[in-house]
Amino acid sequence: GWKDGNGKLAMDYLVTNWTGENKILLQMALQCWMFIRLDRWCAKSWRPKMIPLVNTLLAEDDKDRRITVFIEACSKLKEYENVEAASVLELALWKGRIKGGWSNGGTKRQALDRGECRCVCGSDVVIP
Repeated sequence: GWKDGNGKLAMDYLVTNWTGENKILLQMALQCWMFIRLDRWCAKSWRPKMIPLVNTLLAEDDKDRRITVFIEACSKLKEYENVEAASVLELALWKGRIKGGWSNGGTKRQALDRGECRCVCGSDVVIP
């Protein structure tokens, strides 16, 4: 996100200056900022985990607790994006290996099915 000269996001100001209007603005901003970002990754499975966190943030009247929940929500979003990015990268590498069909030494072309390709490309660990 964009930060100002003080290194703060617009949402930092909404979280710390709690009024009824700011609560509504924050709710709309979180909808656009968090959930649309997750949707872009096709990560709708993370929504049920993020919704209670956002609802807790919006219901919190204590400023320090609200800031803590906001930081937690941002950390979770970053974590989910990293998991999705790693999965997309792993799938792209895997797909390239299937299309390429090269043996381990890279000297002989061979027909690979998906199961063989996973072993040949060295991807023994599946990212959940």
